[in-house]
Amino acid sequence: MRLTRQQLFTRRKPSIRASRQFVTRTLTEWGYDDCLDEIQLCVSELATNALLHGVPPGRLFRVLIKASEERIRIEVRDSGPGHPVSQAPHPDSEHGCGLLLVTELTDAWGEIEHTVGKTVWFTMKSTPTAEQAE
Repeated sequence: MRLTRQQLFTRRKPSIRASRQFVTRTLTEWGYDDCLDEIQLCVSELATNALLHGVPPGRLFRVLIKASEERIRIEVRDSGPGHPVSQAPHPDSEHGCGLLLVTELTDAWGEIEHTVGKTVWFTMKSTPTAEQAE
């Protein structure tokens, strides 16, 4: 079984919540609900980074969900320059710890460079509930 779904989002702050809801709704429909809290946090971080650092004005970003027997992969693609950098946040700052959270909560994450833009992805182990897997 291999499932895939994607959606485009505008370069607006409400898209962070909308992308999180899209992922939650999709994974719940597919029966992958064992680590939704962690996935929601990671999607929020990647969508926020895309909005703040990746998506040029007037452009969209894409969230892609892939699920297989035991793994979920979430990708956030934007068309802007720059690369994600995991850094130690300043103790007084509210910003800069997003990729550290992604590192701690996921099995793996990385970046794929494109001629225009990039895709930042993460994977997590997860299996669908028995009734959804049938």
